[in-house]
Amino acid sequence: MSLDVIDLRSFYASPAGDLARRLIARIVRERFSNCAGYSILGAGYATPYLGVFRDEAVRVLAFMPAQQGVIHWPAASSCASALVETTAMPLPDSSIDRVILIHGLETTEHPRELLTEIWRVLTPGGRVIIVAPSRSGLWARLDRTPFGHGQPFSRSQLRDLMRDTLFSPTHWTEALYAPPFRHKTLLRAGVIFEKIGAFFGLPGAGVLIVEATKQLYRPVPATQRAQEALPQFAPAADPVGAPVSTRG
Repeated sequence: MSLDVIDLRSFYASPAGDLARRLIARIVRERFSNCAGYSILGAGYATPYLGVFRDEAVRVLAFMPAQQGVIHWPAASSCASALVETTAMPLPDSSIDRVILIHGLETTEHPRELLTEIWRVLTPGGRVIIVAPSRSGLWARLDRTPFGHGQPFSRSQLRDLMRDTLFSPTHWTEALYAPPFRHKTLLRAGVIFEKIGAFFGLPGAGVLIVEATKQLYRPVPATQRAQEALPQFAPAADPVGAPVSTRG
């Protein structure tokens, strides 16, 4: 199910959206701590997480799915956002160093094609951070937040999907342990929930966050390697002097 860009913008303008942005952005910034000289792409609806990179990256782009809609970003500068088909991005091969994918994987009808396209535009050794709703989290069960729309994932499902599209996970974490409260007083306790949940590794986080690198070569399955290692036997020649069979 697609999300509307107006609903996404409204969510991030709300107290619950601001809490989600702060908690997720902290992890994104820790993983992409120094992006000086890099090209960065935000795919899905990543604009709440891109502003911190604008002063150090060579370029920062925001690509939003055609079915979602697009907004002008950044608001007070030349537009760096575009409405695209995310499985056919208007970028050359190996042109982006870092990708942040959020509010994209769970709503697309073609998740493998989306990750394959991200693989294509990433430079060799390029990295992607994927933020996806957790199947076991409360945020995925309430449709009043964007994380309650589309297809949530378990860690094993996300790992299999990345393996199929030639990504190698390098770091796993979770966020949004705090329930999506509506009351501001309860939301203020969100940071405490987050610290306790992260420290003890509690179940029920709202989103899975995985950082992965682009693999350049498809690994050879172990069964195929074993078959290739077996000795190859050619058909035996007929023994010398053996009678020649005749028919008729």
